[in-house]
Amino acid sequence: MSGWLTALVFLPLLGAGFVTLQSDERAAWRSAFIFSLIPLAISFYLFAAFDPQQASYQFVERYDWIPQFGISYHMGLDGISLFLVLLTTILIALSLLYSGGGDIGFRVREFCFFMLVLETGLLGTLVSIDLFLFYVFWEVMLIPMYFLIGIWGHGRKIYAAFKFILYTMLGSLLMLVAILYLVFRARTALGHLTFDLPDLMSVPLTMNEARWLFAGFALAFAIKVPMWPFHTWLPDAHTEAPTAGSVILAGVMLKMGTYGFLRFAIPLFPDVAREAAPIFMALAVVGIVFGALLALVQPDLKRLVAYSSVSHLGFVVLGIFALNPQGVEGAIYQMLNHGISTGSLFLLVGMLYLRRHTREISEFGGLWQSIPIYAGIFMVVMLSSVGLPGLNGFVGEFLILLGAYLHTWLAALFAVSGLILGALYLFYAYERVMFGPITKDVNKALPDLSLREIAVMVPLLGLMFFMGFYPGPLLNRMEPSVLALVQRTHTHIARIDSPSATSAVVAELTKADRSR
Repeated sequence: MSGWLTALVFLPLLGAGFVTLQSDERAAWRSAFIFSLIPLAISFYLFAAFDPQQASYQFVERYDWIPQFGISYHMGLDGISLFLVLLTTILIALSLLYSGGGDIGFRVREFCFFMLVLETGLLGTLVSIDLFLFYVFWEVMLIPMYFLIGIWGHGRKIYAAFKFILYTMLGSLLMLVAILYLVFRARTALGHLTFDLPDLMSVPLTMNEARWLFAGFALAFAIKVPMWPFHTWLPDAHTEAPTAGSVILAGVMLKMGTYGFLRFAIPLFPDVAREAAPIFMALAVVGIVFGALLALVQPDLKRLVAYSSVSHLGFVVLGIFALNPQGVEGAIYQMLNHGISTGSLFLLVGMLYLRRHTREISEFGGLWQSIPIYAGIFMVVMLSSVGLPGLNGFVGEFLILLGAYLHTWLAALFAVSGLILGALYLFYAYERVMFGPITKDVNKALPDLSLREIAVMVPLLGLMFFMGFYPGPLLNRMEPSVLALVQRTHTHIARIDSPSATSAVVAELTKADRSR
């Protein structure tokens, strides 16, 4: 047991307790920011120490927790979860740095407390291998976000908070039923209770059982993504949440759904995942086009970015259910891209809201003249979201479309229209906000970005260029884990169709991966 993952997960919780002891709000914010830097440093160490040749879990910690019920404290990190951990620690630290500049005007101590508790929930979800432990952290992360939206949000914040918690809790309960059924089936097959993922992956199930259990997991994850038609809670939650809440919601929390498909739903039920792939690819394409069309007609800049998330995460689901190395690697890469690019867009919209207290696109125009630094950074972030070659968005989208094309060319054809619409709604919004004459006198005297705001954006801009020009270090680390996942899926299908075909499928996958 290395102890690194325990420190990563629970040091933010320790920081949350320390924050509550601070009487001064500035001291509370400084304490929270410092405590957010510790898991950030640990995540960078884990990235550097990660062995890119291994497909299995690394930095594993395991001991019996509640042995009479088969519950263990089992944590590990692989090429699928590594980068989401890194993304979480980066965005939490930058969100706290931004919020210290005046975005949160009251109850700062409580705000910092919930942000750090949220970080513990997110990180625990990403490193848990035991399903009971995973479910505990899955539920833990919902409560802080509920309070962040309900207390520090805007407009119909109570409505948005209740809608968020009701949708996600419904999916969580269905997943809990599926977990418990799977555990009791494990007792019959293995002779003992276990919540451990590797053990549960070996439990024999009938196809009918597997379909129902996959549905329980998949519905919970589809709501969290959210996939069309379960997306209706997202625009309200994004629009009414405080800026930091929107950044973490879009940047990390939505990825818990796509991560859940990769970590649990597909490995546990690979034959059903392959059977259901056409359905999920079709829903993903609908979400891509539907989200882009809705974003195109939004008068509110933040709501536009919210609907863009529906479209972008449709690409992630499309790559996952292509069930080939190119598509899955592209999906993981696009999870990171979306967190960085859309998180940056929400930060920029929040900065503009602080200056004008409105997000209506019609209230702006000509901002390039009054706040050129802001306009220039906004342009880079927008191009990143569009997928301009040389920036991070291009790599993930290219791999996803390649994987989708290798699975079925029709899905890739329809998905390309989402790229065109994405460029259309972002360029159209940028043109109305930044160019043309200044029609509102108040826009002439807007202050440009402060040093704090520039400090928040510079790391994100650096990541956009780094991931666009040099994706190798990331792809190399995720590739073994992705290949193992894809091989498991195809091996199970081959075993069902023809036992003798199993080795041939694996050989073909390996050959394709090498040629790539």
